[in-house]
Amino acid sequence: MKVVGYWVPTDGDEAKNTLVYVLEHKNRAAADASWQAFSADPEWKEVAAASNANGPILEGVERKYMEATDYSPLK
Repeated sequence: MKVVGYWVPTDGDEAKNTLVYVLEHKNRAAADASWQAFSADPEWKEVAAASNANGPILEGVERKYMEATDYSPLK
């Protein structure tokens, strides 16, 4: 997984508890494989367990698959 960037909202309740990040993948199959490997990683499992020792730190995760438009600077 390649991190494109991290953002936080600046207005409303989301400004207090929301992190938005964009990851780059070759395609959806590559993204799915990366997420499966990540969630199965023993080191990640340890970190996640320690992070959630006093209760869950995430309300949820939303995945959105996108592609850059023809006029995007990313293309």
